[in-house]
Amino acid sequence: MFTRLAQQNRHFVRDLIMSLQALAIVLERRGYMASCYTCGNDSESASFMVSLQDGHLIRFLVSECATSWTEMRDDRELMKLEGGEAIEQLQELADLVKESTIASEATEVVRV
Repeated sequence: MFTRLAQQNRHFVRDLIMSLQALAIVLERRGYMASCYTCGNDSESASFMVSLQDGHLIRFLVSECATSWTEMRDDRELMKLEGGEAIEQLQELADLVKESTIASEATEVVRV
């Protein structure tokens, strides 16, 4: 049982890292400074960072041991979440990106 759970956790981490990499690409295309760096041969951990505006930075770290979301403004930590709460906050960021993409596409359709 524990071997199966360990394997599922590794797959979860890899899936989360792939999603972070995709989110970083989308944010970069939208003009934000974003990056996602992976560690290990099998993408065992990653560091995702995005600067939303001057002095407003989000850092999301994921590994087989932990997951954390840290939000900073002007080098001061505003919020730190871990585990499921960190992933939920990441989902809110992804939803905001998705909403802004839909809104910009609707604007393009109206212009045509």
